Amino acid sequence: MVSCGISGQAPYRSVFTHGFIMDGEGRKMSKSLGNVISPLDIIEQTGADILRLWVVSGDTSDDIRISPDSLARLSEGYRKIRNTFKYLLGNLHGFDFKKDALALDELIEVDRWALSKLEALTGEVTAAYESGQLHRIYHAVYNFCVREMSSFYLDVLKDRLYTDSMQSVSGRSCRTVLYEILTVLAKCLSPVLSFTCEEVWQNLGFESSIHLESWPKLSAKKRDCVLEERWGRFLLVREKVLKALEEKREKKEIGNSLEAGVELALSKNGDTEFLKSFKSDLPGLFLVSNVEVLNDPTVSDGELRVSVTKAQGQKCERCWNYRESVGTDKNYETLCHRCVTVLKRV
Repeated sequence: MVSCGISGQAPYRSVFTHGFIMDGEGRKMSKSLGNVISPLDIIEQTGADILRLWVVSGDTSDDIRISPDSLARLSEGYRKIRNTFKYLLGNLHGFDFKKDALALDELIEVDRWALSKLEALTGEVTAAYESGQLHRIYHAVYNFCVREMSSFYLDVLKDRLYTDSMQSVSGRSCRTVLYEILTVLAKCLSPVLSFTCEEVWQNLGFESSIHLESWPKLSAKKRDCVLEERWGRFLLVREKVLKALEEKREKKEIGNSLEAGVELALSKNGDTEFLKSFKSDLPGLFLVSNVEVLNDPTVSDGELRVSVTKAQGQKCERCWNYRESVGTDKNYETLCHRCVTVLKRV
């Protein structure tokens, strides 16, 4: 009212309202019921970011429930997001984005897919902030970290990150995208996980606060829906392969998936060219040591038969893959050809 009286306008652009805060059973909080949860107690026990995350985790257009159980679930969700930050930071040590980053058209295909998914997430999160649908932010970021990142992209990157040279195209390509993912995620979550994102930003070496940074700009060049559709199709195949590997693991026929080789058989008219288009990347994408793709007349049209066998060759002591090239270099008798090549370039 003061602002309206002095300047003739309200001191804000919009007002955000929310429902009542209820306990875990849907009852209003009151001292007589003894179900009041103090925000200060939550901050002391779990930290302020967990409380801030709880605020945006529920649909604020309705009443919001809070209980020790719901806070425990949120703490677990927060832990997975924080672990994603930790993985990204750990694998960017020594990477200088200004010197080492690759251009978009130089990136390896799976890295371009991850960048495209990040761009989709940025658009979704931005729209959620602008529309006041804050619950969409947490769920979108959580799903991105758990499904696209942890369950697939970050998992298949381990071999490249730990085996390939940091200065190789492979090493620079994935670290370029990891840097993009880390900085964009931190910016997108900074209004919610203020302290965590500031910690991430300082660990990246920036002197200024993340809260003084500009919002991530959307780029039509980074979003590739055709590429996302192609990899979406591939991930369906990968699900079948992982299921077959898990069945072998349960039977104790294999331990680590790198002990396995995979044969993918399609019908005579099956689209083997689609799988073969991933070339030598298939073992790494399936987390096995070798993959063979073939047409088999005994396979029905539209069917994909996955066979899991013991991997051929010997175990490389450096990358742990089973290769027939292990021991072919007399100077590196326990290493595969790929690892020998990397070490000779050091």
